[in-house]
Amino acid sequence: ILAVMGLFSFKVIESRIVKKRLFDPNPVGIVSILIDKTDYELQVFDEEGWYATYPVVFGNKSLGDKMVEGDRKTPEGSFKIINKRPHDKWHKIMGLDYPTKESWQKFKERKEKGIIPAKAKIGGGIAIHGTWPNDDLVVDDYTNWTQGCIALRNEDLDEIFTYVPIGTKVTIRK
Repeated sequence: ILAVMGLFSFKVIESRIVKKRLFDPNPVGIVSILIDKTDYELQVFDEEGWYATYPVVFGNKSLGDKMVEGDRKTPEGSFKIINKRPHDKWHKIMGLDYPTKESWQKFKERKEKGIIPAKAKIGGGIAIHGTWPNDDLVVDDYTNWTQGCIALRNEDLDEIFTYVPIGTKVTIRK
């Protein structure tokens, strides 16, 4: 538990908990990831079902679907992990294949309906990554701070990084 005292307020921030299936040190077989924006959770499933749940945060506070480049919203849909690597700012990063064919279809439909400007761009560079060094507090405090990516505490990302291969299916929903 961490207490943060501001000029006129006092706030207690409790560390969010990772939940895991008992007696299984690692997932079994092929894994997939479900990211639930409403619950601020990343869930891992394997061939036996649910394996683990990790706390996450996103970009924009609205939690709506990504509409255009720069809106800081996290896209919804089905994606795959296309790369994994260390990152200078955010510890480690697992890139997603956004925009997908489904993403482009939603983007074009929104343009046709006038929901987004005709000259808008779809954006890209969406990933699952860690936080700044020693800044895991943003995850525990539900602080949405990314440009549309999904952020985990660094120690949680370290764990996931060991058993989630490139090609893993990632579903993001609200």
